[in-house]
Amino acid sequence: MKASELRAKDVAALEKEVTDLLKAHFNLRMQKATQQLSNTALLGRTRRDIARAKTVLAEKRAANKEAAK
Repeated sequence: MKASELRAKDVAALEKEVTDLLKAHFNLRMQKATQQLSNTALLGRTRRDIARAKTVLAEKRAANKEAAK
């Protein structure tokens, strides 16, 4: 997922996206542990997507906090 797509979402949608990505990452880790994961590159891609979503979420929260002042 691109950062521009994430920036178009609101805070609630970003929080849901982060939880969905965390669940997907967990499922991928379980598949890897049981030797069922054929494409291990998905683990790294999902981890980077989580970081990207958390970064955009932190930016939006900081902007909201600054706007409230």
